[in-house]
Amino acid sequence: MDHQLPDGDLIVFDGQCVFCSGFARFMARHDTGRRFRFVTAHSATGRALYLAHGLDPDLMETNIVIVDGTAHVRMQAFTAAMSAIGWPWRSLVVLNWPPKGLMDWLYDRIARNRYRFGRQACPVPTPALRARLIE
Repeated sequence: MDHQLPDGDLIVFDGQCVFCSGFARFMARHDTGRRFRFVTAHSATGRALYLAHGLDPDLMETNIVIVDGTAHVRMQAFTAAMSAIGWPWRSLVVLNWPPKGLMDWLYDRIARNRYRFGRQACPVPTPALRARLIE
């Protein structure tokens, strides 16, 4: 792979999905320690990260959250991000308690239908998100 992948904590998200971009905007607003940087899944860096983690970059069925060098996908991506930004958001790690298979099944159903549930448009990034957006 010729593409240089960024170091540090990172969130790769589908910038055309209202849920995914909403998650990125939420994280930019509540990550007061500015721990995370952001990459859209449609960018060259985003596609390279999907491939590097064995995911199909054309499907974009999950965000990728990288915390302390470990990549998380599906519901574990959400809970890893919430845990990283501290209280009260850290309390959402309770979503890791149900069986992983069940939570991944639920996540996959939402992800596969995300454009039906919400509009498919690229919302304008907030200034907080834009300042930390790599690509």
